[in-house]
Amino acid sequence: MSDIGKPLSAGEIKRTEENIILIQEQENIISGAVEKVKNAGTTAEVIRKRGQMTVWDRLDYLVDAGTWCPLHTLYNPETNEEGCTGVVDGLGKIDGKWAVIIAFDNKVMAGAWISGQAENILRVTDLAKRLNIPLVWLTNCSGVKLMEQEKVYADRRGSGAAFYRHAELNKLGIPILNAIYGTNPAGGGYQGISPTILLAHKDANIAVGGAGIVGGMNPKGSFDLESAQQLIDATKGFKAKAPGRVETHFDQTAYFREVHDTEIGVLDGIKEYMSGMPAFDPKVFRVAESAEPKYPVQDLNRLIPANQKRPYDAVQVLARLTDNSEFMEYRPDYGPEVFTGVAKIDGFPVGVIGNRQGVIPKYPEYAEGAYVGVGGKHYRQGLIKQSEFVTFCGRDNLPIIWLQDTTGIDVGDIAEEAELLALGQSLIYSIQKTDVAMMCVILRKGTAAAHYIMGGPQANENNAFTLGTPLTEIYVMHGETAAAASYARRLVKEQEAGNDLGPIIEKMNQMVKDYEEKSRPVFCAEQGFVDEVVTLPDLRKYCVAFAGANYQNPKSITPIHQMILPRTIKG
Repeated sequence: MSDIGKPLSAGEIKRTEENIILIQEQENIISGAVEKVKNAGTTAEVIRKRGQMTVWDRLDYLVDAGTWCPLHTLYNPETNEEGCTGVVDGLGKIDGKWAVIIAFDNKVMAGAWISGQAENILRVTDLAKRLNIPLVWLTNCSGVKLMEQEKVYADRRGSGAAFYRHAELNKLGIPILNAIYGTNPAGGGYQGISPTILLAHKDANIAVGGAGIVGGMNPKGSFDLESAQQLIDATKGFKAKAPGRVETHFDQTAYFREVHDTEIGVLDGIKEYMSGMPAFDPKVFRVAESAEPKYPVQDLNRLIPANQKRPYDAVQVLARLTDNSEFMEYRPDYGPEVFTGVAKIDGFPVGVIGNRQGVIPKYPEYAEGAYVGVGGKHYRQGLIKQSEFVTFCGRDNLPIIWLQDTTGIDVGDIAEEAELLALGQSLIYSIQKTDVAMMCVILRKGTAAAHYIMGGPQANENNAFTLGTPLTEIYVMHGETAAAASYARRLVKEQEAGNDLGPIIEKMNQMVKDYEEKSRPVFCAEQGFVDEVVTLPDLRKYCVAFAGANYQNPKSITPIHQMILPRTIKG
C-alpha cells in the first residue's frame, strides 16, 4: 500500500489554533449532555448503599479495559423526562472477544421500559446481527412505565419486538448472554428468559407478572374509596415473596444456568461463557501486524475546519486513521470528488470511501465548462466509481468505512441528462446487493440524498452504526437554501403587492435558526440520526472496534490470496 499524508507544518499548527477552540466549544456542549444522561435517576451513592452496583460499575468490571465504544448515549427520540431511553449500550471486548453489550440503567426507574427504549434495543440487536457477534445483556428491568404504556408496549417496533429479535438471533446462531439482577416482572420477565444463556444473582427473579400486579387486581373495573382502602390494606399486609425467584428458576424450571452469590460473580460467569463463544484467531484475517497511524490522531482537530465552507485535504484526514498511514486507492483519476480504496485497520483489510473537498477544475466532464465541480458534491463519475467499489468489496467480503462530508448530488438539467438521478439509486442498489457491514462517519455535512447513498443509517441491512463528530450537521439542505426554497415565491408575491417584506424575512431567518438548532450534533444523537457523537481523535478507536468485530466470526470468507479488488487496483 502507498504511504499517504504528511506532518503538519509549524504554520499549519499556528493557523489552526482557533479551530481547536471552536471544536472544544462543541465538545463541551456534548460532554455536558452526556454527563446529564449518566447522572439521570437515582444517584450512584444511593444504589451502592443498597449493596448494588450501578450499570456503569457493572460495565466497568465486565468490559476489557480500553475497548468500550459507547453507542446511543444521547438517544432520546421521545424527549423523555428521564433524558434517556433507560438502557446503556455499545461495542466492547469481554475476555478478549468483541460483543454488543446492552444494560438496563438501574438508576432510572429501576430499569423500567420507557419510551424510545424498544427502538434503541432493536438498533442494538441489529448491530449484533450485522456483525455476527454475541449480544450480552445486563438485565435489571422493573417492567413497563405504566403511566406511559401506550408509548412503550404495543406497535410493530414496540417492546415486544425485542423478544422476536432475540429469537431471530438464536435462529441465526448468534448467542445472547444475560446477567440478571433485581426484580424483572412482565416485559422484564421475557427480557430475562428470551436470551440463550441466563446467569442470575441470588436475589434476582423473573416472572410473567410481579407481586404488585397479583396483589393489585381489582374486579370492579374502577376504584372508589372502599377499593382504595382494600388495596392499602393488601399492600401493607402483603407478605408473599416475589414470584420467579431463584428457587423456582434454578431448582425447578432450570431457566437459570447459574446462580451467583455476588454481582461480580455473575459478571465473571459472563466472562467465562464469552471465552467459549465462536471467534477466529485474528491472524486468520490480518494481512499485517497492527500499526498506529504515522501521524497523531489529535491532528484531526486541526485538519477538519469548523467553518463548514472551508475545504481541507481529505487524504490528510485518512492518514490519521489508517494503519501506518497507508492506502491503496481505487481509480484515483476517475471521479475525483470521492476517494475509494483499501486500507488496514488494526491489521485487517477494509474498504474506505469518502468525499474530497475543494474546487475540481475541468470537472464534471458532462458540464462542458458550464460550471466547475466542487468537492463534497457527487457527479457522474464519482457515483459510478462508488458503485463499482462497493460491488468489489462485496465480492471480497471487505467491510466498508464511509467518511461522509457531502453537500449533495449535482442538480439541474445538465445533471439530469447525465443520469445522476438513476446513478444515485444505482449506488443504493449496489449497497443493498452487497452483504458486508458498513460503518458511517458524518465528519461534517450529511446533506440531501447524498446522506442516504453514502452508507448512512438508511442502509439498514448494511449499516452497523453511524457516528457523528463535534462538527456534524445533518439536514435535507442548508437552512438558508431551505428558507429561500420555501419563501422565494412568497417574497415575489408580497413585493408585487407592495407589502412590507419584513414579516417574510423574519420567518425566513427563524427557519434558518430552526435548521441550525435541529442539525447540530446533540440533536442528531437525541433523534437517532447518528448512533453516537465522538471526538475526532476517537474515530480511530471506533474503526478498530468495527474492523475487529467484523472479522471475529464472519459468515462469509474470501481468502486473502483470492481477492480481486487489490489486483484490480494494481492492474
